[in-house]
Amino acid sequence: MKTIATIKEMNDWAKSHLLLGDSIGLVPTMGYLHEGHLSLVNKARHENDLVVTSIFVNPTQFGRNEDLSVYPRDPLGDSAKLEAAGVDVLFMPEADKLYGAGYETFVELERLPLPLCGKSRPGHFRGVATIVLKLFNIVQPQRAYFGNKDYQQLQVIKKMVRDLNVNTGIIGCPIVRETDGLAMSSRNSYLSTTERKQAICLYGALMVARRLFASGESDSKVYIQAMRDKVMAEPEAVVDYISLVDRETLENITIVSGDALAVLAVKIGKTRLIDNMLLAESASKNQ
Repeated sequence: MKTIATIKEMNDWAKSHLLLGDSIGLVPTMGYLHEGHLSLVNKARHENDLVVTSIFVNPTQFGRNEDLSVYPRDPLGDSAKLEAAGVDVLFMPEADKLYGAGYETFVELERLPLPLCGKSRPGHFRGVATIVLKLFNIVQPQRAYFGNKDYQQLQVIKKMVRDLNVNTGIIGCPIVRETDGLAMSSRNSYLSTTERKQAICLYGALMVARRLFASGESDSKVYIQAMRDKVMAEPEAVVDYISLVDRETLENITIVSGDALAVLAVKIGKTRLIDNMLLAESASKNQ
């Protein structure tokens, strides 16, 4: 595996392989890798000639008082995992190279970033869209891979690519969960032992919603209250949002149908966790 730190070297490498006709798959990450990240790498490995994984803790997607300075990092461990997974290039640029002095250009969508996480994290998706487009311009991948856990992020990136005619296919990949259902996340490392046990309430709430869907319930208010009750049974849990939304538009729905997505963001202690579930899909197919 080759490790690249500069934009020019990464761009030159990509251009040379594109001229040879090689396809490039990109897995953008912020590091501290877990099995969820590696599942994206494995899919990219099967669908492309070459795989690039980027590790960059992007400062423009963190708000004031968020966890940029303490976000977990393990560059040596990450590098070993990626090499074992067959990654061809690890791209680890420095922030001052991606956002130089006087930087002022950002990508901002008008509607999709507003609900859900956008309400409590203003500017977050502007930072996400900007860094993803920069990575696409540098690496020039035919395909890029993102996890469905960050569902709103995935929809923002898909919309950006469509609107700006970016020639990169966006591949959404299933959520990878712990054995008790907790969605894998780098931020899970923040949880104490007690908080970790309570954190499965997010998955529990989603399963409550799935059972309601299977029973034929159609009133979204019933879902939201039942999910809230499940979460609030845990003493450290504080709800940011619990919603039933359309899977494409992310707009709130009142009548639950096959396009319904249950989404929630919950703080367990000081750690903010998110999760989602498409209610019409079987458990074996769930993201």
